[in-house]
Amino acid sequence: MTSRRQFIQIVPIAGAALLGAKTASAQANLVNEKDPQAAALGYVADATKADKAKYKNWAAGQLCNNCALYQGKATDAVAGCPLFAGKVVAGKGWCSAYAKKA
Repeated sequence: MTSRRQFIQIVPIAGAALLGAKTASAQANLVNEKDPQAAALGYVADATKADKAKYKNWAAGQLCNNCALYQGKATDAVAGCPLFAGKVVAGKGWCSAYAKKA
């Protein structure tokens, strides 16, 4: 039988393992920059690496996490985007469909 003390010791470990699995799953589901849809939109996981010559609408400070299409909180490292169904984008990413969140 598990004592309450043993249970209290196990819970944080189990929680950390579940959080780690969720993060690993999200990272595995990250949009690949070479994916045809991503390439067509100029998506990059790091906004500073956007092709500024090709995408004249790029501006400093435009990040996925402050885009109206970003389906997470501004503090989330990754979140969904309706442009990439079933995938997640990096919060620090950028694409040419950027629309400032209201």
